[in-house]
Amino acid sequence: MISLRRILPCLLLAALVVSLFGVAARAADDARFVGSAGCVGCHQAQAALWKGSHHTQAMQPARDATVLGDFADARFVNGGITSVFHRDGARFMVRTEGPDGVLHEFEIAHTFGVYPLQQYLIALPGGRLQALGIAWDSRPTQAGGQRWYALYPDQSLAPGSRLHWTGRDQTWNYMCAACHTTDLHKKYDLAADSYATTFVETGVGCEACHGPGSRHLDWAKGATSQGAPEDPRKGIVAWLKANTEASWVMDAARGIARRSVPRASDTELEVCAGCHARAGAIADSPVPGTPFLDAYLPVLLEPGLYHADGQIEGEVFEYGSFLQSRMHQAGVTCSDCHEPHGASLRAEGNALCAQCHMPAKFDVPAHHHHQVDSAGAQCANCHMPTRTYMGVDARRDHSIRVPRPDLSVSLGTPNACSGCHAEKDAAWAAGVVAGWFPGGRQTQPHYGQVLAAGRAGGVGAERLVDGLIGDRAAPGIARATALLELPRIATAASLPVWRAALADPDPLVRLGAVRGQPGGASTNADLLPLLADPTLAVRTEAARALAGIDPMGLTAPQRAALARATEELRVAFMVSADRPETHVNFGLLDTRLGLSGRAAADYQTALRLDPGFVPALVNLADLDRAQGQDGQGVAHLQQALALEPDNADAHHALGLLLVRRKDYPGALRELERAQSLAPDNARYVYVYAVALNSTGAPTAAWTVLQQAQTRFPANTDILSALVSFAQARGDGAAALSYARSLQALRPGDARLAGLIAQLQAAMSH
Repeated sequence: MISLRRILPCLLLAALVVSLFGVAARAADDARFVGSAGCVGCHQAQAALWKGSHHTQAMQPARDATVLGDFADARFVNGGITSVFHRDGARFMVRTEGPDGVLHEFEIAHTFGVYPLQQYLIALPGGRLQALGIAWDSRPTQAGGQRWYALYPDQSLAPGSRLHWTGRDQTWNYMCAACHTTDLHKKYDLAADSYATTFVETGVGCEACHGPGSRHLDWAKGATSQGAPEDPRKGIVAWLKANTEASWVMDAARGIARRSVPRASDTELEVCAGCHARAGAIADSPVPGTPFLDAYLPVLLEPGLYHADGQIEGEVFEYGSFLQSRMHQAGVTCSDCHEPHGASLRAEGNALCAQCHMPAKFDVPAHHHHQVDSAGAQCANCHMPTRTYMGVDARRDHSIRVPRPDLSVSLGTPNACSGCHAEKDAAWAAGVVAGWFPGGRQTQPHYGQVLAAGRAGGVGAERLVDGLIGDRAAPGIARATALLELPRIATAASLPVWRAALADPDPLVRLGAVRGQPGGASTNADLLPLLADPTLAVRTEAARALAGIDPMGLTAPQRAALARATEELRVAFMVSADRPETHVNFGLLDTRLGLSGRAAADYQTALRLDPGFVPALVNLADLDRAQGQDGQGVAHLQQALALEPDNADAHHALGLLLVRRKDYPGALRELERAQSLAPDNARYVYVYAVALNSTGAPTAAWTVLQQAQTRFPANTDILSALVSFAQARGDGAAALSYARSLQALRPGDARLAGLIAQLQAAMSH
């Protein structure tokens, strides 16, 4: 019998041929980019605003009019390296450490940004532009600016490091180019690891937002010569006017304006989101106006990027925050607050908010409880606190939230009050706010409490998480994030909520549901319809989740849908073929498809791009395990630990390998090291405890598990082990107690109910 697993790659190739043929057939009708110069003649007012904007200055050739930094033989010392910025005629130069660790002269090719800092791009072989790790602080002197400074001042970055200015994480072609140029085509050659990148113009031009302009120019020519063609969009690809045809009408009773007509589309937000979201590209050179989730895979409110209550933590930009805001729910768009061509605010200070919030009600001490004209009386300081990135860039949180110092007390999240009153603690701020507003927001639940409970995995977390997932009044991004917690905490009780989320009208929620699949193979059938979801991000994530599913259980249409979506996933991966992470993802996909040879090649490609990429080495070792080649796996893991001695994944994998080789003392050392390096990884703690017990240290294992259970009270593996260990110790009371805790998480488990009955019977005798 012919294996369908072998047929699947052929189906994928066939789907690719059909896909490429369709793209080629449509290409003839596509509009072309013409450059902003083609727009200026008819749109002089908009062009005048745009020419002085940060968008225009996002990237410029290095010349006297664009370079802000001091190149008059200025010296800057960092990490023992003295860099010298100087001129060579018309050229701007820097003498600094190169990729070989030796000082070299490099010419500045382009400026990058303008305020509050300016970076500089240097051309290196392979078509790369690299962002220098020393930036110019362009703020005024009195604000601490007009100086050179290091973007990574506390890190020792040697050549070869991904964060060194010559490293892969500073390569403009991947990291920055798409948002600082117009009509970028990266043109990466994987075999040569090189670029032939092109763009229509540097900076964010007209077509970066409105889409390619050739059709609009054709329309304009027709309108002036032989009558306007029938085209309500006037040839514009990304039609943004729909969001400007509404007005805001003040509700005198509430003191808050409402939109005169509902927001017609999300196109404006999604055009902005392409550069103002933390996301990975899944489409190559998407045309402005492409639905956001057909071009990008955004991060959700995940730890390390967002605090539990959704406030910004990592460098996440504005999109994920704004989706949480009541402003977004009310129909506010980016251009309601920001003039889009000049990229400036519509008004300064509180006048900006007064567009929709009646000053007599809100811009008064009775509301803000601060002295008039003080910092505390500024709306943005309380509702949009800042966090500083890149050393000097203070960015406002666009979730536009009411300060919740009470959440700071319970969750450890930041709050705007403590940002100004640093000498006071959060409990003080919570008390003051509660005194001002006795029935205020502190009396209402917040989705951050649920997300924090889900992260902690405590008893009752599942009920709370299920409630948030099903709450369509909550922000979609918060609901999508709650779905990510299900794999760790879900029981059968969560399945109806999860299944409903798979059909939610919000594609972000459907995306979260795919990523938060709670039941493995038992729920695969529920994901099959999403292989034909209208949104690319959902389809590709469904394909990733279903990779390796037994094709024998699928109908012919389902196999075809899986083949198409899997090929879309591969194409999406190839958008970032210049990243080693991409090839690890390819390796994981090929492993699940049973293509072990291709998977090994994928991991080797990742290592060719970055010889120090530890995840590729760890995954190669796991592939070695599956193929019975643990000797080779040891070498890979030892190499990984030589590169990153504190890598918990490598220690854990080596520990399991040593268990298989019956080197139990060595295994225990590695497993203990892994759980100590990753104390939030319940699996590592559990495996270490089981290993202790198996090697004759049951008392130590019991102690480790008890401590782990206080940190992971809803972890069923840990509770199951505690039941078993307690029985082995002859401690029936403890076994019964832990079994009852386990039953609360598995209420329908008949075997567990029987065990509890046996333990109760034994206790009664």
